[in-house]
Amino acid sequence: MADDAFAPEFLLQAYRQGVFPMSEGRNDPDIFWVDPKFRGIFPLDNYHISRSLGRRIRQENYEIRINSAFPDVMQACAERSETWINTRIFNLYCELARLGHAHSLEVWQKGRMAGGVYGLTIGAAFFGESMFSRQTDGSKIALAYLIHRLKHTGFKLFDTQFITPHLQSLGAIEISRADYHQKLRHALRENGDFLNRHYSVDASDIAQRKTQTS
Repeated sequence: MADDAFAPEFLLQAYRQGVFPMSEGRNDPDIFWVDPKFRGIFPLDNYHISRSLGRRIRQENYEIRINSAFPDVMQACAERSETWINTRIFNLYCELARLGHAHSLEVWQKGRMAGGVYGLTIGAAFFGESMFSRQTDGSKIALAYLIHRLKHTGFKLFDTQFITPHLQSLGAIEISRADYHQKLRHALRENGDFLNRHYSVDASDIAQRKTQTS
């Protein structure tokens, strides 16, 4: 695919059609498109918070920030032995963030990022890309705050792309490609407002969500 074709609007249109880009690794310059047979999603009323995570959230020894360090969140997500985030993808999503289409939610502790998550928003759909954790439960806290924000700012679909045992333990489910595309069409007809200035939340709102014993 020519470089001039792989532009922000082209990528957004691909997401509207239910496909997303990946690379084979950080050093592979090529990109391929994916439309999985089975898709992972997070029902926005079904995030599981364990007792231990609930206690950690209630401690409030962290700060939640939005879009304060988008490139750093992407970089942290790519700091793995295997990653689909190559330089081309990194630069493109940073440009989408600059244009207001991509967002990060970060958990900060003592001036450092303890965890975070990033993704794209189109209509009332949030397309989750990746998350990371540098402190215990950093990514879980980020995900809990993200789901609460999405639920209360008009979003109808939280796409996780693939299902993993970790995401499944937190409440994510797997649906068929046909079901996903139907949910996507419905979500694209509505509008979420990720940066809604009237949105507010505190730790008790998060910790009171559905819990599981641990």
